[in-house]
Amino acid sequence: MGWFYGFKLHLIINDEGKILSFCLTSGNVDDRNEEVMDSLTKEIFGKLLEEDITLVTRVKKNMKNKLMNLYDRLMLHKRTVIESVNRPV
Repeated sequence: MGWFYGFKLHLIINDEGKILSFCLTSGNVDDRNEEVMDSLTKEIFGKLLEEDITLVTRVKKNMKNKLMNLYDRLMLHKRTVIESVNRPV
């Protein structure tokens, strides 16, 4: 168990790990809150907003195989970049 200070940091980053947008909220705000999403995506454009929001995950054992867009497959390999943005220095 770690300490909980009551705040959440919501980030949108690009494939290089550069922060495009951020929002700081209190800890009891839902991650899918419409106001949070609106403030995060106000000036964002590209695949996220052109084709609606898409969740891309690896195929698990109990999932059916589906063809994946090449761009989505390449972005899936960028998971380490996403996880390293908030890594303590």
